[in-house]
Amino acid sequence: MRTIAEINEKINRKRAVVWTVEELKARVTEIGVTKAAKEVDVITTGTFEPMESSGAIINLGHTDPPIKIRRCWLDGVPVYPGFGAVDLYLGASCGVETMDGEELRERGGGHVIQDLIAGKSVQVRALGQVTDCYPRATFETTVTRETINQFYLFNPRNLYQNFIVGVNGGDRPLHTYLGPLQPRLGNAVYSNPGAISPLLNDPDLQLVGIGTRIFLGGGIGYVAWEGTQHFPLQKRLANRTPIGPSATLALIGDAKQMDARWVRGCYFKSYGPSLMLGVGVPLPVLNETVIERCAVQNKDLVAPIVDFSIPRRVRPTFGLVSYAQLKSGKIAIEGKAVRVAPLASMFLSRQVALELKHWIEAGTFTLTEPVAPIPMDRTFLPQDRRTDF
Repeated sequence: MRTIAEINEKINRKRAVVWTVEELKARVTEIGVTKAAKEVDVITTGTFEPMESSGAIINLGHTDPPIKIRRCWLDGVPVYPGFGAVDLYLGASCGVETMDGEELRERGGGHVIQDLIAGKSVQVRALGQVTDCYPRATFETTVTRETINQFYLFNPRNLYQNFIVGVNGGDRPLHTYLGPLQPRLGNAVYSNPGAISPLLNDPDLQLVGIGTRIFLGGGIGYVAWEGTQHFPLQKRLANRTPIGPSATLALIGDAKQMDARWVRGCYFKSYGPSLMLGVGVPLPVLNETVIERCAVQNKDLVAPIVDFSIPRRVRPTFGLVSYAQLKSGKIAIEGKAVRVAPLASMFLSRQVALELKHWIEAGTFTLTEPVAPIPMDRTFLPQDRRTDF
């Protein structure tokens, strides 16, 4: 029906018809797949949820005399300096390094990333390896995003295509990456926003590939590669959506263009820091199949209920539950009504999709052809070789 080049021509002339994925789902209910496919050119999706496998590449610029940094902290958060002399990687889930007797601060790399994006000053403390070409041994200063060279997010794993529902069948509270789980099935937590989530609307990654331009943290980003723990061979329903964690993407984007509204540090008590991140993916309507896939509803999507009280890699489950049930606020587990809440912000997820829609309608955001597909044959390899523990 359409090509990306034809859609971009309409975007440049500000004549493209753009719907958020929720608008698309409502329109399909009213007029059907065929008519909807003829009307709309681009569908925008979005999510705003914790994505702890994120981080920032930072180049500080050389000092005089120069230093070859081998240990470094940004506002007390250790950064990885094992690249060039002043190249650093700041992990979103790395916590503040405390000294003996110092009170733990509930703060980490995600908060430092947020502060830099917001234009705030960040303290740098560095120790160097003294060499003939890098004679400086120590360095302390403050920096902002304007006083460093490169500052871009490079996130090894974002946009899980689906995820789990966490519960606790044990007898003590658990502190997890999903937040606190109360004992004896006291609550349930899920993280994926469901039917508006980007990759659940492109289940076989036919529209998203390496080089796809996206909304990332309020700026323009790109799909860089498959994400870590990418597992597209997950079991799937007849509508092609996975029944649990599946495909993931590695993302990259210039953090100097981003907005702290969409990039926020967060902290999970007794677990550690993370990063709340807004990501939006545009889906070009190339044919009717795109509409069929994007018409999926929460009742047509499921996630596994996983018991975190069993400290193993493969934990027992209480079966599958639909996202429609999750969004009702209560689910039934073994005859017990359990209250449930999302980690993702449904409001901000919708706002990401809406913001991306406005960019496309204004002609400031065009679509890209992927330069290569995301592999769909990756297996998930566990570390089961060692058994001596």
